[in-house]
Parts: sequence; C-alpha cells; structure tokens
Amino acid sequence: MSPRPLIIDCDPGVDDAVALLLAFASPDVFDIVGVTTVAGNVSSTLTARNACIIRDIAERADVPVFAGAAGPLMAETVEAGHFHGESGLGDLAIAEPSCDVSAAHAVHFLAETLVAAAPNSISLAVTGPLTNLALALRLAPEVGRALREVVIMGGARTEGGNITASAEFNIYADPHAARIVFASGLPIVAIGLDATHQVRTTDARMRELGALSSARARAAHQLLRFGEHVERTLAGREGAPLHDPCPIAYLMRPDLFTTVPACIAVETESTLTRGHTAVEFRLQAPTNTRWAAQVDADGVFDELIARLA
Repeated sequence: MSPRPLIIDCDPGVDDAVALLLAFASPDVFDIVGVTTVAGNVSSTLTARNACIIRDIAERADVPVFAGAAGPLMAETVEAGHFHGESGLGDLAIAEPSCDVSAAHAVHFLAETLVAAAPNSISLAVTGPLTNLALALRLAPEVGRALREVVIMGGARTEGGNITASAEFNIYADPHAARIVFASGLPIVAIGLDATHQVRTTDARMRELGALSSARARAAHQLLRFGEHVERTLAGREGAPLHDPCPIAYLMRPDLFTTVPACIAVETESTLTRGHTAVEFRLQAPTNTRWAAQVDADGVFDELIARLA
C-alpha cells in the first residue's frame, strides 16, 4: 500500500518532537506533505525552529516546514515553557537548523494544499493548539473536503485537565479555535488526556529505547527523560505521558486505540473553565467525531521503538 499523505500541525514541544521523530521514521506509512507549526508550548518562532531541528535529526530535509499563527484567535496567550524548557526541547542540545522554514504561511499552505487535493485524500494530525486549522477553515471552508481524517491531541474528560482542573493545554491555549474545529463537521478523532495518560514511560520501556543507537532514538530518549523529570517534579507522577506521539501512533495502528462516537463542545466564556471539553456520548444526532477511551500502551511503545531503531 502506498504511503498515506499526511500533514502534521504542531507546537514542538518535547512530546511533539517525539511525535515528529516517529512520523519522520515511517516513510513506508506516511508521505509527509508538510509540517506546520503554531504558537503553543513556546513561541511561534521557537516552535518553527524546533520543527526544523527535529527534521535535521531525522535527516528528512525533503519535508517542508511552515510557520503559522503567533497567538490564539481571541484568548490571552499562554505558553508551557515550564514543562518543555526554555527552548521547548527540554535539555536537548540546540543547533542552528541546516535549512529554514518555507516562505508561505502555514495557514495559506493548509488552505491551498487542501483545496487542491482530491477528496478524502489527506490525513491531518494536530498536536498543538487548533489555531492554524481554524484559520484555514475560515479562509477556505472547502478545505474539509480533502481531509480523510483529523486526529487531534486535545481535551480531557475523566482525567481532568493538565493546565487547569478541567482543561487540557492545547484546547485551553486557543479555546475559540477548538470550538470552531469541533463544530465543523470534520471527521475527527480526539485523543485526549483520558487516553494519553495511559501511555507512559516506564523503566523497562526507557531501557529498551536507551539501548538504541540511532540519532533519532537518542534524541527521543533524552526528550522523554526530560519529560519524566518534569512530570515527577511538577505533577508528582511517575512516567512521562506520550501525549503527542499518540495521534501518529493512531494513524499507524488504529487497532491499538478504542474510540467511541461523541459530541465535543468547548467552553470559551468562563475564566474558571476556559478550554473545558464537554464530551457527550449520549448522542442526539449522528456525529463525525470520535473520542479515544482506551489505548494499548505496550503496542504504542513497540511501534515507537521499532521505528526509532
């Protein structure tokens, strides 16, 4: 089977970087049309640079990177440097990328690429705030025609939030964009904290990853070690959750995930519950949205380790 056309919209970010490494290491599965970046974990300047750095580590100069939105549609800007380090890439050594971002803005790239593509031909993985996608939908509402699926890392239900009591960071960072996307009717799979908190590093998994010698595996190991330290010191939990690699793993192996039909609404007005995702399984009408409820964590790590080797 031919590799699947894929666009990755991200805000690297420690776990976004691991997600990129996983996707870059899978050319038999993905034809990566482009990587678009957005302000989120760190500033838009840093997220674009970080995507280029990870592209260098993966030796994938063939993949273009497009810098996107510098802030949310309407909400106050927030970042998560306290979780991802000042650079956004933890304690990974930072070198100037060998090639820069492409000239086009990420939103224009998304709109032009999707409008020109055949129906249901391109998968989109979003591992950051949904600003770029919301703006592309505003610019060219017909972009949805080309999207085979939109796999989003975002939201929380039973797990509660990771930036407030009820909000997950990507949705909190731009709740108005998330509301637009979830109300769009696009074929969405939402992989929130309910699922990603099931996929955590362990001593055994990290030993297996640490035994690999490739540059991409060494980088992933260092990034996840940083994530473990932050999770332990700031959240009081053991094991780094692999939030952003989960959408890539889903696109590779959907059989590893249990998803259920859902209607997802996003809170935008309340300062107390900004970014809360109301995930409703009692459906009053058909829905194109599915919510990830269970994950085979061993299967995800098996894919990660096999690919990075």
